[in-house]
Amino acid sequence: MTLVAEVPLRGAGGEPVDFARTIASHGVAELPPNHLDLEARVLQTTLPIRRGARTIRLTERRGKLRIEAVADSVGERERNALMTTVAHMFRLDEDLSGFYALVRDDDLAWCALGAGRMLRAPTVFEDVVKTICTTNTAWSGTRKMTAALVENLGVEAPGGSRTFPTPEAMAEVDDAFYRDVARAGYRGPYLKTLASDVAAGRIDLEQLNDPELPDEVVAQRLLALPGVGPYAAAHVMLTSLSRYSRLVLDSWTRPTYAKLAGSRRALKDTTIERRFRRYGEWAGLAFWLYLTRSWVEEGLPV
Repeated sequence: MTLVAEVPLRGAGGEPVDFARTIASHGVAELPPNHLDLEARVLQTTLPIRRGARTIRLTERRGKLRIEAVADSVGERERNALMTTVAHMFRLDEDLSGFYALVRDDDLAWCALGAGRMLRAPTVFEDVVKTICTTNTAWSGTRKMTAALVENLGVEAPGGSRTFPTPEAMAEVDDAFYRDVARAGYRGPYLKTLASDVAAGRIDLEQLNDPELPDEVVAQRLLALPGVGPYAAAHVMLTSLSRYSRLVLDSWTRPTYAKLAGSRRALKDTTIERRFRRYGEWAGLAFWLYLTRSWVEEGLPV
């Protein structure tokens, strides 16, 4: 292992960042090329750099995010690139102090110790692809699809691990790959079309990071993508784009909320949305944290 850097676990407003709750903030965060060991508090991943790729190990030490490379040496340019990417993934430029002030006196007060920072992929493209792979399938199916993409199309790093594939790599393979290797089912044509459009410059997903874009515009652009419906759009906005107003309502969140709320029957989406309306622009984040408080102690559901 080669030490790349140690970065203070503080957000842009000086607020604390809970390392464990960030690496386990949502299920997509533990999909390949990420490998999460929540018990040991370790996240390993493989990231692209200018020439090739590097596998890194992320841990917490004395309030700092420790970045180590699984390589004999790391040059200064590589070191800077890895630090920039990791800071982006952990959203260290984001200020959640306003949210913490909002929940300080209610049943989400525990969040103010550093919960709520969603681990994102290095690119919006990766997060969108992974989210499409979560639709209408068991979690085991999602893992198999993303693992196939990484293992067959990713850039190899020293040690043999691979990055998430580029849009160009996903656009170049034929339909048979998505059908027979990735086993993506109906998602296959969506993934290939999306990758082709991004690779050709017809779609710029990274532009969605622009904070000047209104939520409605971002939602419309996501919903226009192949394979992205209301659930996927809300999920990408929450987990990748720092837009927290929409609740992610799906086959897991709805019954989980009903159970935590003590209801023996399914609840209407409008009822759930009404419960979190008081959090305003943070409603979706408040809902998600309400559902996932036990994850660090009990582990992510599978």
